[in-house]
Amino acid sequence: MMSLALFYAFCCLGCTAVNDLLFKFFARKPRSRGLFVTTVGLAGTVLFSFLPDKIGENWQLTLFWGVICGIFSAVGNIMLIESMATLSAGVCSTVYRLNLALVVPLSVVIFKEKLHWQQYLGIIFALAAVLAFLPSGNADKKENGKKRFLPVIMIITACIFRAGLGIACKYGPEAGASKNGINLIIEIIWIISGLLYWLLMERKHCKFDLKVVKYGLSSGVLVAGILFFMVLALSVGSASVVLPIAQMSFLATFILSVIFLHEKITFWKGTALVCGCAAMLLLTC
Repeated sequence: MMSLALFYAFCCLGCTAVNDLLFKFFARKPRSRGLFVTTVGLAGTVLFSFLPDKIGENWQLTLFWGVICGIFSAVGNIMLIESMATLSAGVCSTVYRLNLALVVPLSVVIFKEKLHWQQYLGIIFALAAVLAFLPSGNADKKENGKKRFLPVIMIITACIFRAGLGIACKYGPEAGASKNGINLIIEIIWIISGLLYWLLMERKHCKFDLKVVKYGLSSGVLVAGILFFMVLALSVGSASVVLPIAQMSFLATFILSVIFLHEKITFWKGTALVCGCAAMLLLTC
C-alpha cells in the first residue's frame, strides 16, 4: 500500500510543479485572477462530475468537508497567484511548500502517526531545502528596487491555507466523507470564490480575456490531477509521509522555471536542490 501511496504522491508532485509554472506565466500580466480561478473550477467540475460515488455514506459529511477543503484550496491558490505577479516562481513555490512544517507535526498529533528516524531526518532536509531557497527572495526585491511586503504576506497566507487543505483532505475521508465528492465540491468552491473575487476586487479594471480561459482550462486539468492524486495518496498512505513528498514539487518547479523563465541558479538554490533530493530519499524509506 505504501508503494501505491508513493506513486500517487509523485503524480501529485508532477501536476503541482507544472501548474505552479503555469500560474507564473499567467500572473506575469494584469489579467483577472478571479475569472481564471472560476475557469479552473469549471474545468475541474466537469472532470470530477464523471467520477462515481460523489455522495458517500453521509452526504452531510461530504458537503461539510468539501466546503472546508474548498475554502482552503481556493483562497490559498488565489493568494499564490497574486504573489507570483511580483515574486519569482521558484520563491513562491518554495515558500508555499513551507506548509509541510505545519502538516507533519499536526498529522502526528491529530492522526497519532508514528515516524521512523529516517523520516525525521527527511523532514529536516526538506525544511532545509525550503529555507535555502529563501535568500533568493532578497535578490528579487533588489531587482524590483524596493521591498514588496504585501506579496510576502500573501504567500505566507497561501502556505497556511495549503497546510489546512492537506490535513482536511486526510481527515474528511477518514470521518466518512466521499473522496470524489470532496474533490467535486472543492472545484465548485473555486467557481464561487473566483466570481466573488472578480466582483469584489477586479470588476472595474479587469475585463474578459480569451487567454484567461485558455490558461484556466489548462490549469483546471492540472488542479484536478493534484486533488485526485493527493486524496488517493492520503487514502492509502500516512499524511506525514505523503504530504511532504507531494510538497517537494518546488524542486521540479525550479528546474522548469530555469528552462522556461530563465531564472538564475544560485548557490542557495543549488543547496536547496541537494537537500530536497536527500529529503525525498529519506521520506520514501
